[in-house]
Amino acid sequence: MRILVTGGAGFIGSNIVDAYVAEGHEVTVVDDLSTGKKENLNPHTKFFKIDIGAEDIETIFKQGGFDVVNHHAAQIDVRKSVANPIFDARVNILGLINLLQNCIKYKVKHFIFASTGGAIYGEQETFPASESHPTHPLSPYGVAKLAGEHYLFFYKQIYGLNTTILRYANVYGPRQDPHGEAGVVAIFIQKLLTGEQPVINGDGMQTRDFVYVGDVAKANARALSHKGGGIFNIGTGKEITVKQLFRQLADTVGVKAEERYGPAKSGEQKRSVIDFTRANKILGWLPLVSFTEGLGRTVDYFKSKTG
Repeated sequence: MRILVTGGAGFIGSNIVDAYVAEGHEVTVVDDLSTGKKENLNPHTKFFKIDIGAEDIETIFKQGGFDVVNHHAAQIDVRKSVANPIFDARVNILGLINLLQNCIKYKVKHFIFASTGGAIYGEQETFPASESHPTHPLSPYGVAKLAGEHYLFFYKQIYGLNTTILRYANVYGPRQDPHGEAGVVAIFIQKLLTGEQPVINGDGMQTRDFVYVGDVAKANARALSHKGGGIFNIGTGKEITVKQLFRQLADTVGVKAEERYGPAKSGEQKRSVIDFTRANKILGWLPLVSFTEGLGRTVDYFKSKTG
């Protein structure tokens, strides 16, 4: 297949690109490198440095003849979306619409959308949350992702575009950026390795569903052959507190570190965990990498980068 991956130099996108290339697909990457990194780019791809909201992106569609667009370019920071909702909407809503318009014009068959299985549900009523759980996002980031899902429904109903929506839990693993506000696993590891003091926001009892990026890449590979579209949670169904995460990471890194707490952050959920049953039944997908194994792989990656 000829596949366009937006955000393909980023943490999750680059791992997906690697999986697609390994399967023999012809992959084109667009990324403005605002958060993505050139070092993440797979050498067996075509790369264009461009913003997904730019008019010039039409030239890439015109020349590419894509069968599939896999959309991972996004503003992903919940806190930044709270601080600057206009910027978040410009990237996550208007950027998406620009891509969808080009998909219709150039007859793309399938659109795979990276959504959120945490922020989109808001404070959960059931645990783990299925895809039918009410959606009450508590941040502009979650609102924008939900709006994106509704736009995809529109384009499917009106134009017949096959759309697959993958609602991710908290993805972690190699290539995650430790210098932003998002990505608690990477942030904690980097600080522990460099002797800095990590800060746990709030009381540390907030829970997250941590899913390994390699498993997420496999879900995207499975989605390629799924013609029915739909919404799928991609997580583990297991809750881990941030306090547990900190302690396990300190043990994995092999350092003694005290727990230090800071103020809770606005827009963050207290508990987040999602049910992947539907993805298992329809896509044949399972999270295969355990939390302990995934943390070990991630720590090894950061050790290799920091020396």
